[in-house]
Amino acid sequence: MARFLLRRSLSLVLTLFAVSIAIFLISEVAPGNIAINSLGNTITPQQEASFNAQNGLDQPVLTRYIRWMIGSDWQAAQRIGNPVTRLYDATNNRYTWWAVGDDGVLYQNRTEDGETMIRIERQPDGTTREVTLGDDIWKKDAEGYDVFWGVDVEGRAAMWVKGEQNEAWTLTKATWKNSKGAPREYIPLQLGLLRGDPGVSFFTRRPVAETIVPRLINTTFLAAIAFVIVMPLALLLGIIAGLNEGRAIDRLLSVSSLIAAATPEFASGIFLILIFSTWLGWFPGAVVVTSDTSIFQQPQLLILPVITLTLVELGYVLRITRQSMVEVMRTNYIRTATLKGLPRWQIVFRHALRNALMAPITIIILHVNWLIGGIVVVETLFGFPGLGRYVLEAALFKDVFAIEAAAMVLVVVAVGTQLIADIIYTYLNPRIRYA
Repeated sequence: MARFLLRRSLSLVLTLFAVSIAIFLISEVAPGNIAINSLGNTITPQQEASFNAQNGLDQPVLTRYIRWMIGSDWQAAQRIGNPVTRLYDATNNRYTWWAVGDDGVLYQNRTEDGETMIRIERQPDGTTREVTLGDDIWKKDAEGYDVFWGVDVEGRAAMWVKGEQNEAWTLTKATWKNSKGAPREYIPLQLGLLRGDPGVSFFTRRPVAETIVPRLINTTFLAAIAFVIVMPLALLLGIIAGLNEGRAIDRLLSVSSLIAAATPEFASGIFLILIFSTWLGWFPGAVVVTSDTSIFQQPQLLILPVITLTLVELGYVLRITRQSMVEVMRTNYIRTATLKGLPRWQIVFRHALRNALMAPITIIILHVNWLIGGIVVVETLFGFPGLGRYVLEAALFKDVFAIEAAAMVLVVVAVGTQLIADIIYTYLNPRIRYA
């Protein structure tokens, strides 16, 4: 058992690594322009180039992948000569990066003329004070330029070149702001996926880890309700249909399940909205979320999305269970048990049921992945703030950090549920062993 779990864990790690590379490369070649998506299609080439430089989008693919996976704070610390640290700014509800001086003081840097460097020191009470630095801070690089590495006021490691009048374009709430004396080179700072920081979303401008967790919780809550309702019901009805093959109840359940499974979610969802929301007015037709706890405080918001998911899953799992039960009841060992005169309930529950559940268990476990990440149609239709809708919005915006983080979550769910399925198999069929 321990060897089996170790092998599965190694397989999970390798799978995550391969998927991370694939998703990163696909995001690179996918159509779309992050700068235009973020800033609008009226930006100038200079503004686009400035945006790409500030966010590291003009750097080689390998460099950006390494930064996304293991972070860039270590690289920035080597260039600056001091460690860097991340602090949470409660006032602005965001994280800020600071360099840590030899005296333990946190500082950032800025310059207005490209020659006079100002050090912004953070005080213990959260306020800042500015100190003008001397010319001794400039160091010669390999090309003979006087350069200085520090952390700029936007929380990026940056290299200034003395005397250069580079322009940096930033978009404020009111308009574009153009500043002189901008750095020549940037290193966007992040801790990396392996340390729980997959980056900052270009769409929300907030850390992906903060935005994806509430969406995952919402989807898990919705999927769990649908799972708890549909799976026992589908298994029960499938067993009843399989034990009554060819009879009226079997035909009724088979036809009903076929209709439910064949109807797309968007069609059944629209029908439910028209009937129960527009005509009858029983339930809300859209999930309007005003806070992170809205769906827990207003469970009526989930009724129509859950019913939509239940109809699709119920029909599919019911048909698989029914067919599996029919096949098991036709096997020789079931016939032998019947000829021996064993009671029918004993034949079904002690001999047939375990083997009949093998196929449905496989389908159920596979559909856990679908319930977590594949319900984008249902979430979009009802405006539900879940992971599926999050992935769709990120893909349309080409929000690479959000897409990659969501893909990692879905891979963990997929591999984890398969591990659970393998363990359940050994309980249902003792002939299966961990090889």
